[in-house]
Amino acid sequence: MSGPTKTVLVTGAARGIGQAIANRFADGGWNVVAADIDEAAVTEAAAAMAGNVRPQALDVKQAGSIAEAISATVEAFGRLDGLVNNAGIMDRAPFLDMTEAFWHHVLDTNLTSTFLAAQAAARQMVAQGGGGRIVNVASNSGVFGGRGRAAYGASKAGIINLTQTMAIELAEHDILVNAVAPGPTKTGDHIPDEPWPTVKARMPLARFGRPEEIANVAYFLASEDCSFTTGHVWCADGGYTIAGIMEG
Repeated sequence: MSGPTKTVLVTGAARGIGQAIANRFADGGWNVVAADIDEAAVTEAAAAMAGNVRPQALDVKQAGSIAEAISATVEAFGRLDGLVNNAGIMDRAPFLDMTEAFWHHVLDTNLTSTFLAAQAAARQMVAQGGGGRIVNVASNSGVFGGRGRAAYGASKAGIINLTQTMAIELAEHDILVNAVAPGPTKTGDHIPDEPWPTVKARMPLARFGRPEEIANVAYFLASEDCSFTTGHVWCADGGYTIAGIMEG
């Protein structure tokens, strides 16, 4: 990587895809601020990463907490070049039984947090100059519907549209905004080794993704190699999103 070392803030970095993303940036030579609401877990995760990684407590639902994390990032490393909005929850409830509180919890944790963090990061990038990269973690549940995913799917669809709108408005500041949309990914031991039959039947690659595979896409979208792509969604999902009739 040419030029001075770049700095990225990764949210939800204590475990799973977020941890893999933070680790990938550290391996790539970036300064990394690994942020999570679980301070103890993200501190442990950061300590296990090679490179220049700083743990940071962060509640992405709170604008003040986001401001503190960005301020700490700039204080530690001088500037902010990249943001990966990974923090979120995947929770399901039947549409007819879904409560307003459930709806707001999922939307606030996934979508509102992405808006708040991206806006704060973009303001910092504009103020310091030199452009930047924002990568939002969406989901293929934001591309098509799924049972029990009214809130989750709506939050991820919102992230996709937010990505597109941000890309248009931030282009004049040389800030590129893209999204990675993971498909079924094995993020822990609570997930079986093989996808469920109804899922596997429409996945050309017919396996779970690995967090590292999602992290590689996020890293590319934040890198200098991604220089003429903005406002797009990269579905890292084993072909799940594009699959139609699989028989014959």
